[in-house]
Amino acid sequence: MSGATPGTESAGPPSGGASGTTTSETTRDPHVGHHHHGALGTLALGALGVVYGDIGTSPLYALRECFHESSGITPTHENVLGVLSLFVWAMTLVVVVKYIVFVTRVDNGGEGGILALLALVLPKRGGARVGALVLMGLFGASLLYADGMLTPAISVVSAVEGIEQIEGIGHALDRWIVPIAIAILVVLFLAQKRGTGGVGLIFGPVMLLWFVVIGALGAVQIAQHPEVLAAISPHHAVIFFARHQLVGFLVLGSVVLCITGGEALYADMGHFGRRPIVLAWFAVAFPGLILNYLGQGALLLAHPEHAHAPFFSMAAGWMRIPLVILATLATVIASQALISGAFSLTRQAIQLGYLPRLEIRHTSSMTEGQVYLPEVNRILMVACIALVIAFESSSRMAAAYGIAVTGTMGITTVLFYVVVRKWWGTARALAVCVPMLIVDLAFFGANVVKIASGGWVPIVVAFGVLAVMTSWKKGRERVARFLQNRSVPLDEFIPRIERESPFRVKGTAVFMTASANGTPPVLVHHYRHNQVLHEQIMLLSIQVQDVPFVPKDESVTVDDLGHGIYRVTAKYGFMQSPRVTEILRAAEKQHGLATRPEKTSFYLGREKLVVTKNPGMAQWRKVLFTFLSRNARPASDYFKLPPDRVLEIGMQLEL
Repeated sequence: MSGATPGTESAGPPSGGASGTTTSETTRDPHVGHHHHGALGTLALGALGVVYGDIGTSPLYALRECFHESSGITPTHENVLGVLSLFVWAMTLVVVVKYIVFVTRVDNGGEGGILALLALVLPKRGGARVGALVLMGLFGASLLYADGMLTPAISVVSAVEGIEQIEGIGHALDRWIVPIAIAILVVLFLAQKRGTGGVGLIFGPVMLLWFVVIGALGAVQIAQHPEVLAAISPHHAVIFFARHQLVGFLVLGSVVLCITGGEALYADMGHFGRRPIVLAWFAVAFPGLILNYLGQGALLLAHPEHAHAPFFSMAAGWMRIPLVILATLATVIASQALISGAFSLTRQAIQLGYLPRLEIRHTSSMTEGQVYLPEVNRILMVACIALVIAFESSSRMAAAYGIAVTGTMGITTVLFYVVVRKWWGTARALAVCVPMLIVDLAFFGANVVKIASGGWVPIVVAFGVLAVMTSWKKGRERVARFLQNRSVPLDEFIPRIERESPFRVKGTAVFMTASANGTPPVLVHHYRHNQVLHEQIMLLSIQVQDVPFVPKDESVTVDDLGHGIYRVTAKYGFMQSPRVTEILRAAEKQHGLATRPEKTSFYLGREKLVVTKNPGMAQWRKVLFTFLSRNARPASDYFKLPPDRVLEIGMQLEL
């Protein structure tokens, strides 16, 4: 297992310092992302478009929800300053202190995100404690899928709702808000198959324009009512809680909307590196957000009647049309970032063995991280459209939004503590992480009361995804044990070959096997029935390491077992997609194991699963695993094998 690699600013030891799977160290600058290279300013501009789209569009609805009639808080002078103080300090404590100062300093080979953090946590030994951490990490990842469904829906709808504020035509277009939002979402999801490379070039500049515009709108209002700057003092937040008590605490359920997308700081670290993300935040995103929220507050100090739409009310009548257009572009970019994040998360889960094989299309020959998963894209599109139809307005969706965000943030804190405790010691780790967790739990607790009014949606989605992940993992482990029991030790099989001297046909046979030990059951099955072997036999095992990337020159090893039999082991990171043809080329180039494509056959095993009442796995899990296995992408497609050179040998397995 790779350790953290934050360099001189590390929260822990350098790469290679943790126990587990051994991977070689590289000299890569830990603050530079894997997928993008270039000047710091260029990378920071790109980070604006990908990392800060979600949090950057929160001003469309965050402050409005705090003064929604259902909150019980009216926009009086004291309440406005109190809520604004909560906004300022929520972004400071969560985004700046938690993520930028601490969490982003811990990476897994340069990669961030909850699954990358989970891979750092797990030792090779098992146990109940490790099992609990795995479930926690997987549940956090599952919540991110719910976030990926809710973010495009609430962001696009909130932007289109700006139509209502356009003088003269707003009321006439009210009934078209939902159809327009659905049309935008359909176009967005249909465009995914083209990749984000070309469109991504405009993400950064558009988001830069967005932050400049919303910051300028806020600055104009602040200049007219500078007394709003008093909200920077935290004592207004304290007074607000003292005055409103439980009602004031529950307002945190809406305040959390100003930090949605904070997790993206960590999740996208592998794409850009830490320095560009930090630069983009402090130079553009943070100032723009603070100015805009304070500007909305200044507007409410003078015109509390605008509490239903403070963001668009900051713009003069003629400015609202271009502002609605710009807001729509910004929300589309925010949605794109979450959708791309869901694709990346799914690929990680597949590589780590928690999801069945799905079709993965690389949309860029230059960038490893740009992938498109058609099945995931279709599920997200249907889910987003269903949410828009069911909730109809961004205010109703806001109730469902906070649970997913706060749940993931809390789980990240727990996993972060487990990692840094090994380096800092328990006392120091607790001193840092307990305050973080208190803040996370406060936000989560304020959102729990929203479960009945929509908060159940992300919980149901998360538990559904968690059930799929755990059932697939448990099912594959059961299949692996079955195949292991059917395997024959090599020190028995090879002497048998030497003793029986079977007829050897020309060419190479590649036997795909999940285990790097023993003789693949497919090979044993093939020899038992056909009584012939190829002149050259490769036992190919593809192993996914708990690091994001394995260097190409270190990924393939070859062992000569004698009698024309070779064991080839290919190691990949969880952010990489294996290709067998590339493995064969590497085996020839690096180890001299030559193969001719036209003379190479690939042998795969196909298990026929039979659901029985055997103990060890719940019946509903067996049914679910069988369904997933039946619909998983064939191994020949997933590993990019030439279809006319593949032979499958079936075996029946009782679950």
